Amino acid sequence: MTTPLSTLGLALPVIAAPMSGGPSTPAMVHAASDAGGFGFLAAGYKTPDALAAEIAAVRARTSVFGVNVFVPNRTHVDAGAYRAYASLMQHEADRFGLTLPAEPIEDDDCFAAKVDLLVSDPVPLVSFTFGLPDGAVVQALKAAGTTVIQTVTSAAEAAQAADVGVDMLAVQSRDAGGHSGTLTPDRPPPPQPLTELIAQIRATVGLPVIAAGGLATATQVAEVIHAGAAAAMVGTALLRADESGASSTHQAALTDPRRTETVVTRAFSGRPARGLRNTFIDTYESRAPLGYPAIHHLTSPLRKAAAAAGEPDLVHLWAGTGYRHAAGGSTSQILRGLAGAV
Repeated sequence: MTTPLSTLGLALPVIAAPMSGGPSTPAMVHAASDAGGFGFLAAGYKTPDALAAEIAAVRARTSVFGVNVFVPNRTHVDAGAYRAYASLMQHEADRFGLTLPAEPIEDDDCFAAKVDLLVSDPVPLVSFTFGLPDGAVVQALKAAGTTVIQTVTSAAEAAQAADVGVDMLAVQSRDAGGHSGTLTPDRPPPPQPLTELIAQIRATVGLPVIAAGGLATATQVAEVIHAGAAAAMVGTALLRADESGASSTHQAALTDPRRTETVVTRAFSGRPARGLRNTFIDTYESRAPLGYPAIHHLTSPLRKAAAAAGEPDLVHLWAGTGYRHAAGGSTSQILRGLAGAV
């Protein structure tokens, strides 16, 4: 089956996933290209100018890469619940001399400006996460020569994405590290094995798919390729790579024998995300309100300060279920190894 990836000359069926907040770097994208695959830049939480600078840095070495963009899909937080949670967070932040937002911050992560940038200065691939872009946005990008990919977590979401005209789907399982791409964060779909989800989605829509979520071994990558995915997307497996921008606190936690499981939590951002279980999750998960991006903006300064201070129990240690397989070395080496059983 010819897909947009094969027409781009993808020689390696493994893609470096976009990981917002620091882990994904231009150097990681360069290394993915060196391996015969490609990588994604993460536009999330960056200004349009910062994103433009990263695109320029990547273009200096490779012409095949993607950019992932967060689509506004706010889960508005209850004001009273926010203030109660903010009081708890401020108590934690006092240790670092921080003042956290007393009222909810709701923004759209500069969505329109980032789309304008990507239409005026096109890149080969753009993927969307958290929400569905308007059909007009999809068509503008396609008219500029860009392949458009939508992150989905269920067959119902896949059908919605097909209706707005995207070219491909990034099918994400619940095993994925970091934020779930679900379109309904207040009602995430039930867990389902990734190979079953791929089969269900391929039976629902005729679009080619990229598999994502919990893929950290060559055997797992081979399974999703044999299930019909055009490529596998990996993120957690690259968190300890030479080119990773993940904090040293985050990287160390991945090998800490005391970190024995990952859990899905909304305590850090108000949106379901998978990370290593820590004291923050155990203490605040039951009290955390839904509300993205307000809760993200509330806890972000605290998390950054804790990471800089080497305090992992106050940090969002995003990781998929295969986190024990995250290894050091170059991104190129890691990706080639993951493709070895295909």
